[in-house]
Amino acid sequence: MAGLELLYHSVSRDLVFPQDALVCFVHWELVRAGFKCLGTGDQGSTDEKKKELLPNGWNANHELYTLRYRSDNDQKEILLKAITVDASVIINVMNYQSEQVVDLTVNLNDYINSEHLQQYDRVFKKKDELRQRVESVIVSPLVGTKQRKEGGSLKVKSVRPPPCAQPHTDPNPLYIPPSHPQRQSPWVGLPLVGPNPASFKTFPAKITNTCRNEIRARHKKRCDVLGLCKTFFQPI
Repeated sequence: MAGLELLYHSVSRDLVFPQDALVCFVHWELVRAGFKCLGTGDQGSTDEKKKELLPNGWNANHELYTLRYRSDNDQKEILLKAITVDASVIINVMNYQSEQVVDLTVNLNDYINSEHLQQYDRVFKKKDELRQRVESVIVSPLVGTKQRKEGGSLKVKSVRPPPCAQPHTDPNPLYIPPSHPQRQSPWVGLPLVGPNPASFKTFPAKITNTCRNEIRARHKKRCDVLGLCKTFFQPI
């Protein structure tokens, strides 16, 4: 997290309270997710520019932090508010476009060492755990799967094979599988002599007219052959 270290050193002289360090941490996670900071307050101005650094006066109010961000592709804009409540900070983030809101409550004593606010290598406790909480509760719901700029990887969703790729276990010998490339012939395993054509009314609905005609043709051909054999082998 070299980027966070550089950011932290750039604002370390302005850090007074542990919540300052926490907001700095969350800010960098949003930058890594593809956002840049526009400025402070709820309303923007026409001349504001996107920056990775925290803006001037970002921690002027230690009880309420308000920062605005915009994605690198300018398609999303979010508003971050961090409210200090006793020894905790409630981080509230809203997506302007979808009006989706997420929030995360962090106990400062669990993650920030208030005695070493000016020392980056000692100020954060359980840094990996804090990053995981920020990503899962804030970044992922608002941004989705993100590509890290510091060598991270994309999450890959497992893809289930389509239903047609699943082996068929229907015991019905007359079942006809759906049409797809390189499928096995549905006629494998059928008896050479088909049932009486008059009984097709009771067959399952899966037997189509084409199947009925095919079986009828096979049945008639087989019966013709058997009839010829009986005539040929009749005793004289």
